[in-house]
Amino acid sequence: MSRREFVAATGLTGSLALAGCQAPTSSSKVTKTQSSTEASTAAQESTLPTTAPPQVVNVDEQGGEVTLSTVHARQEVHPGETMGGPVTLPKVWAFQADDRQPSVPGPVLRTTEGEDMEVTLDNTDGKMPHTVHFHGVTKTWENDGVPTTTGITVQPGEKHTYEVPANVPGTHFYHCHYQTHRHVEMGMFGILRVDPKGYEEADKEHFMTVREWDSGLHKMMAGQDGSYDPLNRKPDVFTVNGKSAPRTLHPEDGSPIIVEQGDTVRLHMVNAGYMSHPLHIHNHRFRKVAKDGGQIPDAAQHEEDVTNVAPAERHTIEFEADADPGIYLMHCHKVNHVVNGGSYPGGMLTGVVYKEAMDSDIFADLMDYAGYEG
Repeated sequence: MSRREFVAATGLTGSLALAGCQAPTSSSKVTKTQSSTEASTAAQESTLPTTAPPQVVNVDEQGGEVTLSTVHARQEVHPGETMGGPVTLPKVWAFQADDRQPSVPGPVLRTTEGEDMEVTLDNTDGKMPHTVHFHGVTKTWENDGVPTTTGITVQPGEKHTYEVPANVPGTHFYHCHYQTHRHVEMGMFGILRVDPKGYEEADKEHFMTVREWDSGLHKMMAGQDGSYDPLNRKPDVFTVNGKSAPRTLHPEDGSPIIVEQGDTVRLHMVNAGYMSHPLHIHNHRFRKVAKDGGQIPDAAQHEEDVTNVAPAERHTIEFEADADPGIYLMHCHKVNHVVNGGSYPGGMLTGVVYKEAMDSDIFADLMDYAGYEG
């Protein structure tokens, strides 16, 4: 490959204008102050669609095909005024599956071992280049989703279909691999789940993605004052499935682990951030049964209540809902990640919620804190 071809493949030509901010060097810091033009842009951004919670897409039921469109949107992390709110990412880059709503994290793409998928990245309405890279599964070179090494970049106005074989069962991760440090920070990631042949779901099964964010980049992209240095990130927003507590505990807009007494619960956890997050569940002991798509032998499993999930890792844990029915927190044990600004608790926190406790005054108070009435 010639140098000219290499530059074209990596997307370096024109990347500064397309990405909307300066390419970093070892000492660079991107800073942007609002001009009158940018103020107009910010007003336009206020009309962006609001993201929805990530949905599970059963790709098998769609004939093995799914389309991921690229959408600019607004992420209401915790729109209430209590417990450090409101918390908003004024602009994110989201994936939208078919005719569903855009979400950050992106949709959970679920398939079965042995069922090949065709994933079409629809960038026809996009404003910058993108790709999709899938962790875990083994695929051909040209379907790896990395522009630098495959020469394939999906430019604005284009579509591209990736052939993704479901040949490694387990829970995996996907994300845009064009200027990865920026595009993942803006929200372009999701979960790929490949169920093993003959898979038996647990009584309750949940998908959970955790992440820390430097909202300075999102403010800049929305035309607001802000600064961002990818080599010196300053995370100030901490989420579970794109929301911060107390919004995480709402049954529809959040991601509580709702259980009934005696349930076997299986939780697939993904770290889409750049920092490790030790995730702890109160009053329940769990076993880690899989990691990065690999089953952990029974002899290597043990009961624990904290699992440290590193960037891009996937941990699947199982536990029995055998506690006194109530509300038990699940959170990152880097306690400064369980805040909204200076307000504690908030941030990267959700909970195991027994159905019996959802009629309690305490749960009603939590919903009130989350900004709901009734």
